[in-house]
Amino acid sequence: MYSPMRYAGYILWKKRPIQLTFFVTKKCNARCPFCFYLRKQEAPLDDQPEISRQEIERLALSLGRLLWVAFSGGEVYLRDDIVDISRIFYKWNKPTIFLYSTNGLTPDLIKNKTEKILQHCPNSVVAVKLSLDGLGTEHDNLRGIRGSFEKVMETHHQLSKLLNKYPNFELGINTVFCAANQDHINKIFEFVKGLDHVRTHTLSIIRGKLKDESLKNVDLAKYHAAVEAMEKDLKKKSTGRYHFLGARLKSAQDILQRHLIYQTMLRQKRVLPCYAGRLNLVLTETGDVYPCELLDQKIGNIKNYNYNMQKLLQSGQAKKIRREVRENRCFCSHECYFMTNILFNPKMYPLLIKEYLQLQ
Repeated sequence: MYSPMRYAGYILWKKRPIQLTFFVTKKCNARCPFCFYLRKQEAPLDDQPEISRQEIERLALSLGRLLWVAFSGGEVYLRDDIVDISRIFYKWNKPTIFLYSTNGLTPDLIKNKTEKILQHCPNSVVAVKLSLDGLGTEHDNLRGIRGSFEKVMETHHQLSKLLNKYPNFELGINTVFCAANQDHINKIFEFVKGLDHVRTHTLSIIRGKLKDESLKNVDLAKYHAAVEAMEKDLKKKSTGRYHFLGARLKSAQDILQRHLIYQTMLRQKRVLPCYAGRLNLVLTETGDVYPCELLDQKIGNIKNYNYNMQKLLQSGQAKKIRREVRENRCFCSHECYFMTNILFNPKMYPLLIKEYLQLQ
């Protein structure tokens, strides 16, 4: 497996991105009311084509080694060439972790494509996160598709067959915490703990500009109680832990991260420096590059820089945006970015070590 320790030098040197979130498609087979991505993109689906494998390979060549590549959308597995795209990043960027977020509505397709990715990327951790936001019809209502819950369970069953076959495979559940499910979150936790093949359960507090803003009327006391419950479970030996190298450290970071997100939302301001635009980048399916998925200010389009990411990041616009991020002009609860902001910030290490030592 590719070791995450290859990136230790970035604790002090933060001039090149090592985490990429790639929104590979706007195509989706669900109608989630908390999806902010489709509403962020103003042009119709047919107006701007998705960047091709050839274009993706050209930009991958300019990125260098990556710690983390997170594929998002839309529904990731509806991108026909997601396997080939994964192979491109594996070949040129050798990421320690690939992350695939999926609504789980196409069990056979997801299983078949995941197995091909696992076969082609043996030295990277391949983590698939199934979305589960309620039980039975509660989940169906939040995903806008009847029978969604049963489909997710079937996808879980299909993917579980790969765990013993591929040691680099991680299967997990992610739950979006919102006003619609905050009173049922304990039921979801208990249900997920009963799924024998799920190794991790993550919680993402709702974010972004939504059509139905009432979903963001979250009771922070309930979110904090949920965070405390997850921490209690994580501190039981090997419960809810990843199996890759550094998994215990990642568990400690997860605990600290959720507490910092709670403080951020409670105080409505940033509580630690953000490395958006420096260590973290977002790429859209049309080639637009952003420092963060929640910021509307675009750095530029990779096509206008001959697919050279380093050249784009040296532009005046990129420098301006990085300066604004450093000046604390925004704050958010984006879990993936909190991960980098904690692990590559030495000032966080005393708190991180404290959580690490409390894990059995």
